[in-house]
Order: sequence, then C-alpha cells, then structure tokens
Amino acid sequence: MNYTLRQLKIFVAVAQHGGFSQAGQVIGLSQSAVSHSIKELEAEMGVRLLDRTTREVILTEAGQQLASRMERLLEELNTTLLDIRSFGEQRSGTVRVAASQTISAHLMPQCLAASQQSYPEIKIILHDRVQQWVLQSVRNGEVDFGIVIGPLADADFDYQPILDEPFLLLCRNDDPLAREAAPQWQMLNGRTMVLQDYASGSRLLIDAAFRQQGIKVNIVQEIGHPATLFPMVEAGIGISILPALALPLPAGRALTVQRLRPEINRSLMLIKRKNRSLTPAAEAIWQEVRQQAELLTQQRLLKPAF
Repeated sequence: MNYTLRQLKIFVAVAQHGGFSQAGQVIGLSQSAVSHSIKELEAEMGVRLLDRTTREVILTEAGQQLASRMERLLEELNTTLLDIRSFGEQRSGTVRVAASQTISAHLMPQCLAASQQSYPEIKIILHDRVQQWVLQSVRNGEVDFGIVIGPLADADFDYQPILDEPFLLLCRNDDPLAREAAPQWQMLNGRTMVLQDYASGSRLLIDAAFRQQGIKVNIVQEIGHPATLFPMVEAGIGISILPALALPLPAGRALTVQRLRPEINRSLMLIKRKNRSLTPAAEAIWQEVRQQAELLTQQRLLKPAF
C-alpha cells in the first residue's frame, strides 16, 4: 500500500472534528485539500471510509475501525518521536576520549575544565596513550573518539583537523644554534640528536622533514615519553625536535627553543569510526575540544610562545 502518514493524520482529524472544513482549520489545510487527501486514501485502501452528505460526514464501519486504531497508533508514534528528540538533546553520560601524551598534557586539561563547566552531567574519561593505541581503540569502539597527529593514511576514520603547529628546535643555551636569528633545517645536518621513538605520531613526520630538506642526522637516543627530551638535551646528549604543543619549557632548564626555517607543521585531528554517529554527549565534547583548539590557535597568533 502506498498511503502516507500525512493522509492518515488528515483522516483522523476529520474523524475527530466531524467534517472537512473543521479538520482543515485545525491542521491548516483548505477544505478541498482535506477532501482530496481522503479520496486518495480511500482509493489506495480500496474501501470507503466516509459517507458524505451536504450536511455532514459520517464514518463507515471501516472508517470507525481505522479511526479508533489510528488515534492510538498516531499518539504512540508522536510519543516515540518526542522520546527520540529528547535523546538527541541529551547532554549526560560518560564519554571516553583517547589522545597521545603530549596532547593529553597540553591541550586536554583546558578541554576537560571547559567541558566540566559547560556540561557538568557528562563524565569524561581520558586515556593518554601512544598514537597506535589511540587509533586501535577508536577503531575497536573502546573510546568514543580520539585526538591524533595527522595526516592519516587510514581510511577507517572520519576526521576533522583542529590545530596546526610547527616543529621546533630544542638545544642547550650554549649551542651555536641557540644564537642563530633564523636557524635553517639544513643546519641540523650531521648533528647528534635525541628524538621520540616511532610510537609517537610525530616521528614519521620528522623523518619526512629530514628527507625533504636533504639532511642526515646521527640519532643516538630514541625515547618514549616526550618529557624525557628536556633532561637529555640539557645533559648534552644531543639536540632535538619537538612540537610547539610541548611548550613551555620546564622552569630552570638551560634550554632554548628556536623556530626552524622553512616552517614544517604537524596537524592535530579529531577522529572517530567511519560512518558512525557520536552520542549527543560525545558530540558535545568533540565540539568543545575543537573550540578549545581554535582558542589556543588564536592565543598563539596574538602572543607567540616561541
């Protein structure tokens, strides 16, 4: 059968109000539009629902049965739709987010604080792990969404870039590069370096930057936690490359950060499972993270941190 919900609603209105003109006034249609809709419904169902006279409209037996059942069904349908709408507006529950250690330490605290203020009924659980764990946990549905370093070649995710930040040189204050006004990537050629290992999403990008600039370096240590870079470099083991998000430097360290030329950036991205909708609560936190990243970008444009 090819009848429509609109036709059924019009029929119930006629049954309730006893006429075409009265029903039309209630639902905002002309008398002729109501009459035409009823005729279409009767033709589709193959049964007469109303007996019409010049003075009144009377339900047939079939019409009485349909009206009595449809009133209840339409009421249940309306209640169901209102419940679904209420769910869509819900801003409560638990949201699980995964991010790398640098992102967790330097972006997520303000995101969590802002979310707690805006959405006090949402509980956020943050998992700070290496990037591969973040990707796998999003893919498996163990977390609602993740924040990773892009670009990504993986087609399993929907993603939204939220922040671009440059890679910076980290060296001791007494290093010749610390006195350069505008150090170049080529100046790193042949230098001894301490870098994060390949569990970091940044490492592949740094390797690509070395290749792009045509330089070779001597990597003597590959470490897992980004905070370990600072004491390693201060001890003279080597210089390093770090993202701007890792700033500020620890207080009291004899270290310098320099912007390298040409500027090479990494991108922070929100990711979720491809073609999967977030819960209303998770969507709210997704948008909060995006807004906080935009705010951080604006603050850096107004007052560069390096």
